[in-house]
Amino acid sequence: MTTPRRWQRVSAYGLARRESAVLMVRIGDDTHGDVDKWMLPGGGVDHGEDPADTVVREFAEETGYHVQVDALLEVGSDHRLLPSGVDFHGVFALYAVSVISGTTRDEPDGSTTAPTWVGESDIARLPMLVAVRHMLQRHLR
Repeated sequence: MTTPRRWQRVSAYGLARRESAVLMVRIGDDTHGDVDKWMLPGGGVDHGEDPADTVVREFAEETGYHVQVDALLEVGSDHRLLPSGVDFHGVFALYAVSVISGTTRDEPDGSTTAPTWVGESDIARLPMLVAVRHMLQRHLR
């Protein structure tokens, strides 16, 4: 029996709110079986990068919005077996952010699509990563 390939990733995400809506994106080009699931804008922390800077960079890349980081909401982890068979361990930081400028647009490289302000009452019906659903349940009370 072979051991599944292991993958550990450090990432940072942002929770942007406007009235009773949250800015979310859909997973686009993906090799791990999560295409079309909804998530919060964010992504992998580059070597030497501060996670708060990751959120600012990823928001600009994925949504077209320029944001400021307001507060660290939580640090957590997501450990699961991906549909591709990879043993995934994600460590993430979640920040509250405010949009300061920009307009929504799709990410040029296509790893995420459809940046959308989703009404909080509609979030429960969306297909999304379990870790993201749990984050939203904790912070949208």
